[in-house]
Amino acid sequence: MNSNHRIYSVSVASVYPHYVAKAEKKGRTRAEVDEVIRWLTGHSQETLEKELAKKTNFEDFFAQAPQMNPSRSLITGMICGVRVQDIEESTMREIRYLDKLVDELAKGKPMEKVLRQ
Repeated sequence: MNSNHRIYSVSVASVYPHYVAKAEKKGRTRAEVDEVIRWLTGHSQETLEKELAKKTNFEDFFAQAPQMNPSRSLITGMICGVRVQDIEESTMREIRYLDKLVDELAKGKPMEKVLRQ
């Protein structure tokens, strides 16, 4: 099993508290983290909470998302030492898009900019 497959099989619910903690440490809220996840995936708050409760893994979370936001291709820059726009493997790119959105939120970017509006 390659390392990417191990990452894909991790549940979104197991990483979610880290996203929230990162945002809250910088004065942002869980609601804002949920908003960026909903923007990226097309989930409603209810369906997002169901996926977290089911402990859906990252691969299935993105593959079964209601509507991946077409504007996510506007997410660029470095995350974990890699340019997100250069990641070829689709699931890894989606994971890094989410990482980048949470990172921007934690860095204090206005929500309109985080959501590419």
